[in-house]
Amino acid sequence: MKLRSKPSTPSAMDLAQGNPHLEQAVARSKKILHKKALMAAVASSIPVPGLDWAADAALLTKLIPQINREFGLTPEQIDALHPEKREQVQKAVAMVGSVLIGKFITQEMVVKLATSIGVRMTSKQISKFVPFVGQAVSATIGYAALRYLGEQHVRECVEVAKQAELALPNAARGRPL
Repeated sequence: MKLRSKPSTPSAMDLAQGNPHLEQAVARSKKILHKKALMAAVASSIPVPGLDWAADAALLTKLIPQINREFGLTPEQIDALHPEKREQVQKAVAMVGSVLIGKFITQEMVVKLATSIGVRMTSKQISKFVPFVGQAVSATIGYAALRYLGEQHVRECVEVAKQAELALPNAARGRPL
């Protein structure tokens, strides 16, 4: 009997294949994401209940706009587009279903996002009460949770950029596309 594995979700880099500008935006975004995820892991390892939630929310509030900027998808960058291109981007955002692309990121949005991985976050809180090993587990979960959310957002940005056929060379510098 042959077991069928669940089809895996393609990585952001897989989605960007063949487009050097998208590949570069993904690479830059992953560097930012890795740094923020490490910061989340450090915050998660500190045995103060609630500190990691606050740190994760603060990190996500900064991370999402930074990733959007790499793809030319901040509200300011989208507003600077030609009206036809802006409409194309807005349609692509709607098709992908992202609530974080082209929007000003608020704490409420971050909380909604965090609830999508709430079980991981809860186990992270519980694990803090087990000395040493619990802190390591909590740090690992903190890193993985932020990394998961960031990777998902990078994939959505790639999909929107591809669908809207955005030219990205100046995206990270915040210049109009």
